[in-house]
Amino acid sequence: MSASLNITRPKKIALIAANPSVSQTTGWPIGFWYAELTHPYWEFTERGYEVDIFSPDGGALVADGYSDPEDPSGYSAHDLISLGFKKSPQHAALLEQTRPISAIDIDTYDAVFLTGGQSPMYTFIDNEALHRLVADFYEREKVLGIVCHATCILLKVKTADGKLLVEGKTWTGFADSEEQYADNFVGKRIQPFRIEEEAKKLPDTNFITAGMFKEFAVRDGRLITGQQQYSGAAAARMVIEALGV
Repeated sequence: MSASLNITRPKKIALIAANPSVSQTTGWPIGFWYAELTHPYWEFTERGYEVDIFSPDGGALVADGYSDPEDPSGYSAHDLISLGFKKSPQHAALLEQTRPISAIDIDTYDAVFLTGGQSPMYTFIDNEALHRLVADFYEREKVLGIVCHATCILLKVKTADGKLLVEGKTWTGFADSEEQYADNFVGKRIQPFRIEEEAKKLPDTNFITAGMFKEFAVRDGRLITGQQQYSGAAAARMVIEALGV
């Protein structure tokens, strides 16, 4: 029997992606990043897990243009997993009408996984309902996975004792060097702030990064973080490891 099959109750993942928004620094339409959703989805479903896709407000999701494998820029043309997801009517439909995070029953899920993109820097960073949900997942002994710009919430999420969730923990997220590369690539500043820069201001936490745009994920107990879009699968595998099945 394949090791990827669960013969007991399948593990369940609540996967959260950002709603569409507009960047206040560039004026671009922004959303989620394909690879940070599709690659973890692939890892989880190949393991036999059930994955439900949510967004803070619910409704249709829109991908960041550069993350679309069919974008004229060719930036993500190598991403065959996202291309397959996009071309599959069954899978594409999962992004057309997501449920809001208010519909999540934490007790029915084993883990929550937050995907990045450009939108989280505006739509996740001060979303108190999302912050509470993330803290509740963690405090109920669930596994918490967060990738790329979605890690911006860890600058602010606090547990019931009023402490930052990342206090005393090692974690990662989009690096300053990667932000600078992206800014240079498009010829303007993209993000309203930089996660690494802000994380380094926090006391009693250890924010680390690896090479630019290299797969890198960190596990600290039940907290798992991935550096950028090439780290979604690695972070998902760590979630699977943390769940033990």
